[in-house]
Amino acid sequence: MEQTTDPKLPLLQHADVENKIVLLRVDHNVVKKGAIQDPYRIDQTIGTIFNIVERGGRPIFMTHIGRPRDKNGRITVDKSTSVEPIAEYLERKLHTKIFCPQFRPEGDRGIKSIDTSINLAIRDLREKRLGAIYLPNTRWFQGEESETDQREAFALQLAGLADVYVNDAFGSWQPNVSTYDITRYLPSFAGYLMQKEIKNLNQVLAPQRPFIAVVAGAKYNTKIGPLNEIYKKVDKLILGGIIYNTYLCARYGVEIKGISPEDVEAAKNLVEMDKGHHKIMELPYLYESDTIEGKIEGRYRVRSLEEFNKGEKFNYILDIAQESFSDPSISDALYSAKTIFVNAVMGYTPHFTEGSAALDSKIDHNTEAIKLYGGGDTLQEFKNLCPGLYLSTLDNSKYYFFTGGGTVLKAIEEGTPYGLDPVKALIENGGKRP
Repeated sequence: MEQTTDPKLPLLQHADVENKIVLLRVDHNVVKKGAIQDPYRIDQTIGTIFNIVERGGRPIFMTHIGRPRDKNGRITVDKSTSVEPIAEYLERKLHTKIFCPQFRPEGDRGIKSIDTSINLAIRDLREKRLGAIYLPNTRWFQGEESETDQREAFALQLAGLADVYVNDAFGSWQPNVSTYDITRYLPSFAGYLMQKEIKNLNQVLAPQRPFIAVVAGAKYNTKIGPLNEIYKKVDKLILGGIIYNTYLCARYGVEIKGISPEDVEAAKNLVEMDKGHHKIMELPYLYESDTIEGKIEGRYRVRSLEEFNKGEKFNYILDIAQESFSDPSISDALYSAKTIFVNAVMGYTPHFTEGSAALDSKIDHNTEAIKLYGGGDTLQEFKNLCPGLYLSTLDNSKYYFFTGGGTVLKAIEEGTPYGLDPVKALIENGGKRP
């Protein structure tokens, strides 16, 4: 892989891993209720795993899964957020034995420390009687998200397991022990997936033009920062979901069920900004529903923006009608774009999916544009609604699917991937002996 744009980022390909234990932080946060929902994030790290093993390294994997810590700091350790399904998947995929050590939690306070019983497994790993070790969910450990001296204790325990640290978890941007503190104690490097995510993120931050972004979300207030930054960068912006509903309320002075007055007030800044630049492309046909319980016959209908007169009240707006993407202004803009970034599920899933399917299909008609999709729900919806199209895109150089949509938005808000704490830690501490 070619050098990323910041030459200070230490890269895995420059690391000495021969006969070394390599602590590999991945973002395999794909387990819900004890089962893998989608192995895409796991599969995207296999290149890094292969490179480490092929060059003589012996890997110890670690990832976070879900949110086992509640708001009171209690940590639930159970099968629902276990790494075991991931280890089993990798065993089948890589044809090797992966050991998952078990550490006893202290009641609802989580796991205090890494037990010395792991030393026998590390010896087996060095002597190739094991293919890899997969540590328990990092969020099961008391120190991982702690602000006390438990942090440093956990970082030192992790460092004591290995000779080299590799971060391939671009989707995990929070500065936790396993993504941030650990770099102070081991020579640290960026894995191949992290390098690839950064390289493709630069196509969003410095796009070929015309550049169109499609952004949706379930909450307006969490997207204000990234949305304002995206607005500055794009030539045209398409909104969907709650974000679009909030914009419409602010733009037309209407009420839509489920949209808070506070969010409408916040969206007025975006409306004002667009009066001078006219970047927002309004999708003219929407589905209004009397209920969010489902797509119930007789209880939903298509509404046009022509009906959006000041003071009007609407029930739930739950999707974009496919006719919106046949509108010449929308269709032409999507077809002429050179870069398209999508972080959007257009409808209220699983019942209202027409808008997302129509959007993905229309974007695919533009065979020349670079098409970059945010991770998480955006990717899942694409796969569910357009499985044939998704399969055809996997080897298409014009498409890229990020593993972490939230990280992409955070990097866009900051204007660079190198300001993210785990990436910054690699640059400041990485590649060096402590």
